[in-house]
Amino acid sequence: MLTYLAVALAVAAPLGWAHDCSAPTGSGKGPTQWTGGAFDWPCATTKSMFKNGGRYIPKNVIATRGAIFKDDAIVALPRYKPGVPATLAKVSLKCKSGSQALLSAFPCWSLQEEGSCNALQNVVDTFLDPQDVLWVLDTGVVNVLDEPVRKCPPKVVAINMKTGKLVKTVDLSGLATPASRLQYLAADYSLDGRVFVYVSDAATRSILVYDVTSGRGYRVVLPKAVTLGCSRRDVLYLALLRRPDGTSCLVFTYLCGSRIFSIKTEYLQNGSAAGKVHDLGPKPKKMVLLGTDNGSALFFRYEGQSDVYRWDATTCYSPANFQPVWKGNDCSLPTAVIPDYKRGRMRVLESNFPDFIQGTVGCGANQALSLM
Repeated sequence: MLTYLAVALAVAAPLGWAHDCSAPTGSGKGPTQWTGGAFDWPCATTKSMFKNGGRYIPKNVIATRGAIFKDDAIVALPRYKPGVPATLAKVSLKCKSGSQALLSAFPCWSLQEEGSCNALQNVVDTFLDPQDVLWVLDTGVVNVLDEPVRKCPPKVVAINMKTGKLVKTVDLSGLATPASRLQYLAADYSLDGRVFVYVSDAATRSILVYDVTSGRGYRVVLPKAVTLGCSRRDVLYLALLRRPDGTSCLVFTYLCGSRIFSIKTEYLQNGSAAGKVHDLGPKPKKMVLLGTDNGSALFFRYEGQSDVYRWDATTCYSPANFQPVWKGNDCSLPTAVIPDYKRGRMRVLESNFPDFIQGTVGCGANQALSLM
């Protein structure tokens, strides 16, 4: 069901890479790193129950997306394979030299129960909005790389990061189809204060738009031109860019697509998106969109390559304006670039994801959050 994911990231990468956490203890300035899924369990009995019941297989846990709030990173742990006890977790950025970070179920263990539609089933993306509300995309389908099973309808949940409380659940079953592949998420506020959520649906070549304030949503079908160069619809990347004048737009592209596009969010919010999609131009190579600075900067890498580039949307879309900002290594691939507001820097979430897909990670995938 999710073979598109392997297409996006499956490139052979050797094992054994590691970062040296050389920053002073507790500074949060060094890389935060961990292997597999090392959890901070409520007690030893709980860990034993999960492990003995096959609900905890450390090597099947990997972080792919995330958001940062103060001294913590909230990471998505997709249930690609069995044995992922929590699909949304918190990890402290207060780095201790040479130590492994621990994952804590977020916001609590009761919201991680597989099979309970009041809980999270498979978190694939997160988005922290300017009001410190974390929006979480849950596809409802688990074990997607083995034998996919739909446990619950797809949904987006909102968590107030200041309180850790779940404040909203948006049921997407009325907008999605049985064939939908929901992949990326963004949230935005209109000029009159309404809250909107945008979700990419690769299978149906569309963006789901939901007006949280009024409780209504609709599907925006994208022009066929967005699939130019594709033999099949793989990954539909989506990123929200904000311009200095207060306007915002969504930038989107298929991994397989030869061109990249944008649309002003005001058109999506007003339900008048027909004919409003703007073709930004051709891509020099297949691009993997990694995130934004919550402003006008878009971060990306090229398929199979670990170097990260930055494009400022206040400049013309052109390779001449693609600035290299992160030199990767041969052992890992970035899967997200995330703003760390407290430190005024961007962070790169990276891992040996291809090894994870191929099942060659040994005791678990190596993962790190490093300051850019």
